[in-house]
Formats: sequence, C-alpha cells, structure tokens
Amino acid sequence: MTLPVPTMEAPPVAVVGLGQLGGSLAAALVAAGRTVTGWDTDPAARDAAAARGVRIARELAGVVVLATPIPALATALDELDVDPAATVTDLGSVKVPVLAALGERFGGRYVGGHPMCGTERSGHAATDPELFRGARWAVCLEPGTELPRWLRVAEVALAAGASAVPVTAAEHDAAVAAISHAPHLLAAALAAAAADAGPLALALAAGSFGSGTRVVGSDPAFVTAMVEGNAGPTAAALGRVRAQLERPWPELVAAGHAVVTRPQDRRTVRVPLDRAALLALGRAGGAVERRLAAFVEGWLPA
Repeated sequence: MTLPVPTMEAPPVAVVGLGQLGGSLAAALVAAGRTVTGWDTDPAARDAAAARGVRIARELAGVVVLATPIPALATALDELDVDPAATVTDLGSVKVPVLAALGERFGGRYVGGHPMCGTERSGHAATDPELFRGARWAVCLEPGTELPRWLRVAEVALAAGASAVPVTAAEHDAAVAAISHAPHLLAAALAAAAADAGPLALALAAGSFGSGTRVVGSDPAFVTAMVEGNAGPTAAALGRVRAQLERPWPELVAAGHAVVTRPQDRRTVRVPLDRAALLALGRAGGAVERRLAAFVEGWLPA
C-alpha cells in the first residue's frame, strides 16, 4: 500500500459498539465532518447515535472501530458485512491479548488503539463528543502493521481531538498497568479499607477520598476483564507500588510530589513516516498532533 497523503479524501469510519466510547467517537467524528456508520446490538444505542447524525447500517468500510467490551472484540464483526479492504482497530484497554486475537484474523489490517479517556459512567447515555479532546490515544505499531493503515487510524484519533501516541502493544500494556490498571485496584483497596475502618470514616470522607476512589464507580465486570487481561504487567506495577510504600514516608511524599508537579514544557518536532522514528517519539513521552505530507508533527517533553 502507498502512504495516504493529506490531500486524499479521508475514508469513512464505522463504529461497532455505541456506548460511552463508541458513541462519543461517532459523535465527535460527525462533528468533524467525517462520514460515520455505526452499529450496536442495542436498539436504543442505535437510535441515540442516529439522532446525532450517525448512519446506522451493518455494512462497514474504511476504518472499522471496535468499541465493544474486551471479551466481545473477537466476535463483534461476525454478523456484520465488513469490506475485506477495511482497516480494523479497537478501543480496548489491553492490547497484547487483543493483538493475538485480531492480529491473527486481520493481519496487517489490524491496528490496535486505546484512547486514554472515559469516565466511570457507561452506556450510550454517557456519550460526549468532547470526550477525546486533548486526550492521548495509543495507536499500536507492530512489526507487521501496515504503516498506511496506522496513519488512517491515527487520523481518526486526531479528528476526534486527541493526540496519537505511537507504541507497541507490549509497551502499551506495561505503561497502562502503571497509570490505569493498578490505580483501579488501589482505588478498590482504599474504598474497602475505609469501609473496614467503620461508618464514621466513610461519613467523614471528602475530597482526597473521593478523588482516590472515583474509578471504583466503574462497571466491576469491565474493570475485572481489564486487569485480568493484563495480569502480568499489573502485578509488576503493584509490586512497584509496594516497594514505594516501604520508603520512609517523608521521602515517599516528596518523590510523589516531584512527579506530579514537574514542569510540563514541550517542544515541537517533525517525525518522518518511519516505524522506528514514530516509536522513538512515543517512548520519549511525545505524541503526534498533525499529519503533514511526508512527516507528522508533534511534541516532546522539553
């Protein structure tokens, strides 16, 4: 395949699963002027998406986005009519198991993805076309990934208002274990421990407890599938947390404070459309924000 250029017409996007993430993506892309088809097994979700300008159909082409729960990803397209030339991506929060399942089926046509956004709410009623604005969107670039398809998926992320982060599936899973999956378990542990402290503790709970436990409101089945699907990296991340808790408390507090208050300066960079160069950008903490002819433009931490 030749590399698409910015002057080429963007392909249509099809979103399968119109809950919070899928419905929000479809709505964001409609607002950005993209042609969007959607499908969901729930008639209410289909009706809600149609009211936002999404064409509802079983015939899918262009970039097909799977926005179903992780256990349903492997079979989400079984009853649908998918163009054999379509690029397939997903929004799953774990990438290595999904790569094993969908990569075997679609080969280089599959490009893993994971937007780092969302709330504890779920379902089509939680749709928000601004959900992806300013978010980081991991777009997986494996040795077998076809680069033109990677670009088309990255363009979907950019059109929704996110920045695209080039990454491998394994690197993604290790990173999100530290900043998403372990925090879900730590939030659950904090809530359970507070309950053990008695009714008075829960009655006095305020801002810090609420911030630390917010994600516990997520669907337990979703969280369980997420952490169990990434068990090895999540266990390693929890091990690092335990090691930190063994430090002297003043030292630990100072170290954590330094991380979250570090300068957020950036510098603009241009990166060639090359797998190694793109992955180097992601590994250095950078992201892609704009597509140029033979390059992408993005940023790196200064």
